[in-house]
Amino acid sequence: MALRHAVLALSLVTLAGCGGAGGGARDVSAHRTAPATVQAASWWRPKVGVSWQWQLSGKVDTSVKASVYDVDMFETPKSTVTALHGKGRKVICYVSAGSVEEGRPDHASFPKSVIGKKLDGWPKERWLDIRKLDVLQRIWAKRLDQCRAKGFDGVEPDNVDAYQADSGFPLTAKQQLAFNRMLARVAHQKGLAVGLKNDLDQIPSLVKDFDFAVNEQCAEYEECATLKPFITAGKPVFHAEYNLPLSRFCAESKRLRLSSIRKTLDLTAKRQTCP
Repeated sequence: MALRHAVLALSLVTLAGCGGAGGGARDVSAHRTAPATVQAASWWRPKVGVSWQWQLSGKVDTSVKASVYDVDMFETPKSTVTALHGKGRKVICYVSAGSVEEGRPDHASFPKSVIGKKLDGWPKERWLDIRKLDVLQRIWAKRLDQCRAKGFDGVEPDNVDAYQADSGFPLTAKQQLAFNRMLARVAHQKGLAVGLKNDLDQIPSLVKDFDFAVNEQCAEYEECATLKPFITAGKPVFHAEYNLPLSRFCAESKRLRLSSIRKTLDLTAKRQTCP
Protein backbone atom coordinates (compact mmCIF):
# COMPACT_ATOMS: atom_id res chain seq x y z
CA MET A 1 0.00 0.00 0.00
CA ALA A 2 1.56 3.24 -1.09
CA LEU A 3 1.16 6.19 1.26
CA ARG A 4 0.75 9.63 -0.28
CA HIS A 5 4.11 11.35 -0.86
CA ALA A 6 5.64 8.37 0.95
CA VAL A 7 7.43 8.15 -1.83
CA LEU A 8 0.67 5.52 -1.28
CA ALA A 9 -22.13 5.30 -13.58
CA LEU A 10 -22.70 2.28 -13.77
CA SER A 11 -22.38 1.30 -17.41
CA LEU A 12 -25.90 0.44 -18.32
CA VAL A 13 -26.11 -3.01 -19.85
CA THR A 14 -27.41 -3.05 -23.43
CA LEU A 15 -31.03 -4.05 -23.42
CA ALA A 16 -31.31 -7.60 -24.67
CA GLY A 17 -33.49 -8.29 -27.63
CA CYS A 18 -33.78 -4.76 -29.00
CA GLY A 19 -33.53 -6.07 -32.55
CA GLY A 20 -30.60 -6.02 -34.92
CA ALA A 21 -30.26 -4.57 -38.38
CA GLY A 22 -33.18 -5.60 -40.54
CA GLY A 23 -35.02 -7.07 -37.56
CA GLY A 24 -38.59 -6.14 -36.80
CA ALA A 25 -39.57 -4.29 -33.64
CA ARG A 26 -40.61 -6.50 -30.74
CA ASP A 27 -41.74 -6.13 -27.16
CA VAL A 28 -38.77 -6.75 -24.84
CA SER A 29 -40.25 -5.32 -21.65
CA ALA A 30 -40.06 -8.69 -19.95
CA HIS A 31 -36.38 -9.10 -20.80
CA ARG A 32 -34.91 -5.71 -19.96
CA THR A 33 -32.94 -6.84 -16.95
CA ALA A 34 -30.60 -9.80 -17.12
CA PRO A 35 -30.05 -11.59 -13.78
CA ALA A 36 -26.49 -10.25 -13.42
CA THR A 37 -27.43 -6.64 -14.20
CA VAL A 38 -26.89 -4.12 -11.42
CA GLN A 39 -29.54 -1.43 -11.27
CA ALA A 40 -28.55 2.23 -11.08
CA ALA A 41 -29.50 2.64 -7.42
CA SER A 42 -28.28 -0.74 -6.20
CA TRP A 43 -24.93 0.15 -4.68
CA TRP A 44 -24.29 1.82 -1.34
CA ARG A 45 -23.90 5.60 -1.37
CA PRO A 46 -22.25 6.86 1.84
CA LYS A 47 -23.19 10.25 3.26
CA VAL A 48 -20.99 13.24 4.05
CA GLY A 49 -19.63 13.22 7.59
CA VAL A 50 -19.97 9.50 8.26
CA SER A 51 -17.35 8.16 10.68
CA TRP A 52 -14.74 5.66 9.52
CA GLN A 53 -12.00 3.29 10.57
CA TRP A 54 -9.05 2.32 8.38
CA GLN A 55 -7.14 -0.83 9.30
CA LEU A 56 -4.85 -2.62 6.87
CA SER A 57 -2.55 -4.38 9.35
CA GLY A 58 -3.30 -7.03 11.97
CA LYS A 59 -6.54 -8.76 12.88
CA VAL A 60 -9.43 -6.36 12.36
CA ASP A 61 -10.73 -4.91 15.62
CA THR A 62 -14.51 -4.93 15.14
CA SER A 63 -15.14 -3.04 18.39
CA VAL A 64 -14.13 0.38 17.04
CA LYS A 65 -17.08 2.77 17.04
CA ALA A 66 -17.13 3.78 13.39
CA SER A 67 -19.92 3.50 10.84
CA VAL A 68 -17.58 2.53 7.98
CA TYR A 69 -14.60 0.16 8.05
CA ASP A 70 -11.94 0.11 5.31
CA VAL A 71 -9.95 -3.15 5.50
CA ASP A 72 -7.75 -5.34 3.30
CA MET A 73 -9.72 -7.43 0.83
CA PHE A 74 -7.37 -10.41 0.65
CA GLU A 75 -6.61 -10.69 4.35
CA THR A 76 -10.08 -10.03 5.76
CA PRO A 77 -12.28 -13.13 5.96
CA LYS A 78 -15.96 -13.13 5.12
CA SER A 79 -16.76 -13.82 8.78
CA THR A 80 -15.28 -10.45 9.77
CA VAL A 81 -17.36 -8.62 7.17
CA THR A 82 -20.44 -10.48 8.39
CA ALA A 83 -19.64 -9.58 12.00
CA LEU A 84 -19.30 -5.90 11.11
CA HIS A 85 -22.57 -5.97 9.22
CA GLY A 86 -24.13 -7.43 12.35
CA LYS A 87 -23.02 -4.30 14.17
CA GLY A 88 -24.60 -2.10 11.52
CA ARG A 89 -21.30 -1.17 9.84
CA LYS A 90 -20.57 -0.77 6.16
CA VAL A 91 -17.32 -2.35 4.96
CA ILE A 92 -14.92 -1.26 2.19
CA CYS A 93 -12.34 -3.60 0.68
CA TYR A 94 -8.89 -2.13 0.11
CA VAL A 95 -7.22 -3.29 -3.12
CA SER A 96 -4.19 -1.82 -4.86
CA ALA A 97 -5.43 -1.32 -8.42
CA GLY A 98 -2.53 0.59 -9.97
CA SER A 99 0.24 -1.64 -8.67
CA VAL A 100 0.99 -5.32 -8.24
CA GLU A 101 2.11 -6.58 -4.82
CA GLU A 102 4.31 -9.57 -4.19
CA GLY A 103 2.61 -12.13 -2.00
CA ARG A 104 -0.93 -11.50 -3.17
CA PRO A 105 -2.64 -14.74 -4.26
CA ASP A 106 -3.31 -13.47 -7.79
CA HIS A 107 0.19 -12.06 -8.38
CA ALA A 108 0.80 -14.53 -11.22
CA SER A 109 -2.21 -13.17 -13.10
CA PHE A 110 -0.26 -10.05 -14.08
CA PRO A 111 1.75 -10.47 -17.31
CA LYS A 112 5.34 -9.30 -17.07
CA SER A 113 4.65 -6.84 -19.87
CA VAL A 114 2.39 -4.73 -17.63
CA ILE A 115 4.73 -4.62 -14.62
CA GLY A 116 6.86 -1.51 -14.22
CA LYS A 117 9.14 0.09 -11.66
CA LYS A 118 9.05 -0.32 -7.90
CA LEU A 119 6.99 2.11 -5.88
CA ASP A 120 9.18 4.50 -3.93
CA GLY A 121 9.37 3.13 -0.39
CA TRP A 122 7.64 -0.17 -1.22
CA PRO A 123 10.23 -2.60 -2.68
CA LYS A 124 7.73 -5.47 -3.08
CA GLU A 125 5.25 -3.40 -5.06
CA ARG A 126 5.46 -2.34 -8.69
CA TRP A 127 3.51 0.06 -10.86
CA LEU A 128 1.28 -1.28 -13.62
CA ASP A 129 0.93 -0.16 -17.21
CA ILE A 130 -2.55 1.32 -16.91
CA ARG A 131 -2.75 1.68 -20.70
CA LYS A 132 -3.43 -2.08 -20.87
CA LEU A 133 -7.08 -1.67 -19.95
CA ASP A 134 -8.24 -5.00 -21.34
CA VAL A 135 -5.72 -6.99 -19.29
CA LEU A 136 -6.15 -5.05 -16.07
CA GLN A 137 -9.93 -4.89 -16.29
CA ARG A 138 -10.16 -8.69 -16.29
CA ILE A 139 -8.00 -8.91 -13.16
CA TRP A 140 -9.90 -6.05 -11.53
CA ALA A 141 -13.25 -7.71 -12.19
CA LYS A 142 -12.07 -10.97 -10.61
CA ARG A 143 -10.87 -9.10 -7.53
CA LEU A 144 -14.21 -7.36 -7.22
CA ASP A 145 -15.95 -10.72 -7.45
CA GLN A 146 -13.99 -11.67 -4.34
CA CYS A 147 -15.09 -8.47 -2.62
CA ARG A 148 -18.71 -9.25 -3.44
CA ALA A 149 -18.39 -12.87 -2.34
CA LYS A 150 -17.15 -11.72 1.07
CA GLY A 151 -20.02 -9.25 1.37
CA PHE A 152 -18.15 -5.95 1.09
CA ASP A 153 -20.17 -2.81 0.35
CA GLY A 154 -17.50 -0.77 -1.42
CA VAL A 155 -13.94 -0.75 -2.68
CA GLU A 156 -10.91 1.50 -2.20
CA PRO A 157 -8.63 1.12 -5.25
CA ASP A 158 -5.17 2.40 -4.35
CA ASN A 159 -2.35 3.85 -6.46
CA VAL A 160 -4.52 5.52 -9.07
CA ASP A 161 -2.14 8.39 -9.86
CA ALA A 162 0.64 6.55 -11.70
CA TYR A 163 0.83 9.27 -14.35
CA GLN A 164 2.46 11.50 -11.74
CA ALA A 165 4.98 8.84 -10.66
CA ASP A 166 8.14 7.29 -12.06
CA SER A 167 6.23 4.19 -13.10
CA GLY A 168 8.45 3.02 -15.94
CA PHE A 169 5.77 3.86 -18.50
CA PRO A 170 5.08 7.10 -20.42
CA LEU A 171 1.63 7.63 -18.90
CA THR A 172 -0.56 10.67 -19.45
CA ALA A 173 -3.32 12.30 -17.43
CA LYS A 174 -5.81 11.23 -20.10
CA GLN A 175 -4.76 7.59 -19.75
CA GLN A 176 -5.08 7.86 -15.98
CA LEU A 177 -8.62 9.20 -16.31
CA ALA A 178 -9.55 6.31 -18.58
CA PHE A 179 -8.10 3.78 -16.13
CA ASN A 180 -9.76 5.33 -13.09
CA ARG A 181 -13.11 5.51 -14.82
CA MET A 182 -12.79 1.85 -15.76
CA LEU A 183 -12.22 1.00 -12.10
CA ALA A 184 -15.35 2.91 -11.08
CA ARG A 185 -17.49 1.54 -13.90
CA VAL A 186 -16.68 -2.10 -13.16
CA ALA A 187 -17.15 -1.58 -9.42
CA HIS A 188 -20.63 -0.20 -10.04
CA GLN A 189 -21.40 -3.08 -12.39
CA LYS A 190 -20.54 -5.38 -9.48
CA GLY A 191 -22.83 -3.43 -7.13
CA LEU A 192 -20.01 -1.84 -5.13
CA ALA A 193 -19.46 1.76 -4.10
CA VAL A 194 -16.03 3.00 -5.15
CA GLY A 195 -13.69 5.66 -3.78
CA LEU A 196 -11.10 7.89 -5.43
CA LYS A 197 -7.79 7.56 -3.57
CA ASN A 198 -5.75 10.79 -3.51
CA ASP A 199 -5.28 11.84 -7.21
CA LEU A 200 -6.22 15.37 -6.22
CA ASP A 201 -5.53 17.03 -9.56
CA GLN A 202 -8.16 14.91 -11.31
CA ILE A 203 -10.95 15.33 -8.76
CA PRO A 204 -12.94 17.83 -10.91
CA SER A 205 -12.99 15.32 -13.76
CA LEU A 206 -13.71 12.23 -11.65
CA VAL A 207 -16.04 13.32 -8.85
CA LYS A 208 -19.08 12.21 -10.86
CA ASP A 209 -17.64 8.72 -11.34
CA PHE A 210 -16.84 7.97 -7.70
CA ASP A 211 -18.98 7.67 -4.55
CA PHE A 212 -16.46 8.87 -1.97
CA ALA A 213 -12.84 9.98 -1.67
CA VAL A 214 -10.01 8.57 0.44
CA ASN A 215 -7.21 10.99 1.21
CA GLU A 216 -3.93 10.91 3.07
CA GLN A 217 -2.26 13.97 4.56
CA CYS A 218 -4.18 16.74 2.81
CA ALA A 219 -3.84 18.86 5.97
CA GLU A 220 -0.09 18.33 6.21
CA TYR A 221 0.32 19.38 2.58
CA GLU A 222 -2.35 22.11 2.76
CA GLU A 223 -4.48 20.49 0.06
CA CYS A 224 -7.77 19.72 1.82
CA ALA A 225 -9.71 22.43 -0.01
CA THR A 226 -9.16 20.55 -3.27
CA LEU A 227 -11.49 17.83 -1.96
CA LYS A 228 -14.47 20.18 -1.69
CA PRO A 229 -16.08 18.95 -4.96
CA PHE A 230 -16.85 15.64 -3.26
CA ILE A 231 -18.50 17.34 -0.29
CA THR A 232 -20.44 19.66 -2.59
CA ALA A 233 -21.70 16.61 -4.47
CA GLY A 234 -22.89 15.05 -1.19
CA LYS A 235 -20.10 12.45 -1.16
CA PRO A 236 -17.88 11.88 1.90
CA VAL A 237 -14.14 12.37 2.13
CA PHE A 238 -12.44 9.74 4.31
CA HIS A 239 -9.31 11.57 5.41
CA ALA A 240 -6.31 10.40 7.46
CA GLU A 241 -3.29 12.21 8.85
CA TYR A 242 -0.16 10.55 10.19
CA ASN A 243 2.18 13.25 11.45
CA LEU A 244 -0.01 16.13 12.58
CA PRO A 245 -1.72 16.24 15.98
CA LEU A 246 -5.51 16.54 16.01
CA SER A 247 -5.22 20.18 17.03
CA ARG A 248 -3.55 20.97 13.70
CA PHE A 249 -6.30 19.73 11.39
CA CYS A 250 -9.60 19.10 13.20
CA ALA A 251 -10.88 22.67 12.95
CA GLU A 252 -10.39 22.74 9.18
CA SER A 253 -11.78 19.23 8.83
CA LYS A 254 -14.97 20.25 10.59
CA ARG A 255 -15.28 23.37 8.46
CA LEU A 256 -14.86 21.34 5.27
CA ARG A 257 -17.02 18.49 6.66
CA LEU A 258 -14.34 15.84 6.15
CA SER A 259 -14.43 12.49 7.95
CA SER A 260 -10.99 12.83 9.52
CA ILE A 261 -8.91 10.53 11.70
CA ARG A 262 -5.29 10.30 12.83
CA LYS A 263 -3.55 7.00 12.15
CA THR A 264 -0.10 5.47 12.49
CA LEU A 265 1.77 4.64 9.28
CA ASP A 266 1.34 0.90 9.76
CA LEU A 267 -2.46 1.32 9.76
CA THR A 268 -3.20 -0.93 12.70
CA ALA A 269 -6.44 -0.56 14.67
CA LYS A 270 -5.12 2.44 16.60
CA ARG A 271 -7.14 5.53 15.74
CA GLN A 272 -7.74 9.05 17.00
CA THR A 273 -10.79 11.14 16.11
CA CYS A 274 -11.51 14.83 16.28
CA PRO A 275 -13.17 15.94 19.55
